[in-house]
Amino acid sequence: MLKRSPAALVAASLALAASCAVAQPAGKLKVGLMLPYTGTYAALGVAIENGFRLYASEQGGKLGGRELEFIKVDDESDPAKATDNVNKLIKRDNVDVIVGTVHSGVVAAMARAAKESGTMLIVPNAGAGVVTGPMCGPGIFRSSFSNWQPAYAMGEVAAKKGHKRVVTITHKYAAGDESVGGFKEAFEKGGGKVVKDLNLPFPNVEFQALLTEIASIKPDAVYTFFAGGAAVKFVKDYSAAGLKKAIPLYGAGFLTDGTLEAQGADADGLLTTLHYADGLNTPRDNAFRLAYVKAYKLQPDVYAVQGYDAAQILGVGLAGTKGDITKKAEFAAAVRKAKIDSPRGAFTLGANHNPVQDIYLRQVVGKENKTIGIASKALADPGKGCTMK
Repeated sequence: MLKRSPAALVAASLALAASCAVAQPAGKLKVGLMLPYTGTYAALGVAIENGFRLYASEQGGKLGGRELEFIKVDDESDPAKATDNVNKLIKRDNVDVIVGTVHSGVVAAMARAAKESGTMLIVPNAGAGVVTGPMCGPGIFRSSFSNWQPAYAMGEVAAKKGHKRVVTITHKYAAGDESVGGFKEAFEKGGGKVVKDLNLPFPNVEFQALLTEIASIKPDAVYTFFAGGAAVKFVKDYSAAGLKKAIPLYGAGFLTDGTLEAQGADADGLLTTLHYADGLNTPRDNAFRLAYVKAYKLQPDVYAVQGYDAAQILGVGLAGTKGDITKKAEFAAAVRKAKIDSPRGAFTLGANHNPVQDIYLRQVVGKENKTIGIASKALADPGKGCTMK
């Protein structure tokens, strides 16, 4: 039996350690969840986190071989606090990836900070065009939609229904402006005319004066973008004002997603467009819904799906880099090549890292947003201004 010198043993040990270091990603992956946990969008933030954690748990708590460590920050849906909040995660907590957020005004600051610091960002809701437009980047991905997508699809629907004069109403912020813009683009291309754009400051929900104005204009229909608590109050106020029976109300799907329990009968029959719907009745969606109910004793909604798919995107990218999130080019290449097996239906990411996906036409039946068709097939966001630098 040959004896090895102490120096040789040390060298062998170092070589073994080095080979293990190459084979095994270093430590836990720090995931920064910057979501609304208070205020109008609190329920949305919780659903996104639930969905993300559900997918991670299905993978044994690991993505790309890395255990996950979650660090949470409440963004309060406040753009004025966004830069400070995201920098807590980047500079104080040294997270590897940020997942957030809901509010389009907040996500713009997050994208800016992510690009400047080189931190990965996956957006599980906020549809601000700037994120996958002028501020797009190799390390920025969206698992949800652009504000333009469901709105454009609904503009096509409204035009095909023969409406000629429409009023729009929303909060005066990025999501509302972009949603109205997408609707108007398709509706006017189809021969209609938006005769008035109405709005009010976020998060103001005093709608009465604007509802009175709608009644005086007598349009063929109304298009709206509201979400969360504001969507609940708007639908109830619209019905209480007697407008529901007189003037059809159409909206991006957030009007009735996660809100039907509170809206009650006032939402019955409303038509909305979104990239997810109840009653898809596919094996993938049925399995997801069953798992979500079992885990959280709640019915999943679009926000839960978007959180689930944010985790899927992270998992796909990490699988392509063997767990090394610093390999951004390889991470992005893996995600762009992938078909994400989503409960909403499989989708891909476009060149601007925004989902290319079907937009469903849904109708409220009881407490469900039932799919009644596809409003727009494989709709890709135009990604205006994106140069992917």
